[in-house]
Amino acid sequence: MRYELTDFEWAAIRPFLPNKPRGVPRVNDRRVLNGIFWILRSGAPWRDLPESFGPYTTCYNRFVRWRMAGIWDLIMKALAEAHDGSVQMIDTSIVRVHQHGGCAGGSEKRLMGRSRGGLTTKIHACVDTNGLPVRLELTTGAAHDNRLVTGLLSDLKSRAMLLADRGYDADWIRALVSERCAWANIPPKRNRKDPICFSPYLYRARNLVERFFNRIKQCRRVATRYDKLAANYLAFIKLASIRIWLRTYESTP
Repeated sequence: MRYELTDFEWAAIRPFLPNKPRGVPRVNDRRVLNGIFWILRSGAPWRDLPESFGPYTTCYNRFVRWRMAGIWDLIMKALAEAHDGSVQMIDTSIVRVHQHGGCAGGSEKRLMGRSRGGLTTKIHACVDTNGLPVRLELTTGAAHDNRLVTGLLSDLKSRAMLLADRGYDADWIRALVSERCAWANIPPKRNRKDPICFSPYLYRARNLVERFFNRIKQCRRVATRYDKLAANYLAFIKLASIRIWLRTYESTP
């Protein structure tokens, strides 16, 4: 079956999963995970999950239960702990909300912003030197790009370089980076009067964060938001990021 975990990926994830030796025997965790990743990659509704993965209710309930228990966050944090923080890049990407994911009310709480094109959600990402995800957050599609900068840069190291586009050219962002003894290589806005130190050559590396968004959007469950709950949608984004980290480790000699 396509999108299933390799032996290496399963060995890396297995220690993080809850282990309850007592009670009713658990459904095969690997089979459940394969079903969850199949939903992530294919974008299909949970009810369309192939029978080979078991009941769709089991996969869905396990996905939500592990999300509420912080399992996905724990795996993501463990994999990203050894990231190369000499360069950090931040950016956003807007995702359309499918009509089945839309709701009559509570759009702000569910992080759906209404515009001419309909409901949208914005993904905020911070990636490391190699374009691998470090931090991920969500806002409504209409929110400004720099709204979550403080949280995204919470791991910014001393003497590191921050790469971001012109939308992040704000004095308070540059001051925040300077306080941590780092350098913000951000192109100045056209209306900025004071000269700013900026290197177009180093700025070229910022395309790695764009590549990251392209990679996670190969998963149809990320490219289009079908989930009504923002927590579930963010969990799928983190699962796509976990897969990127696992494949990077697996291909590293």
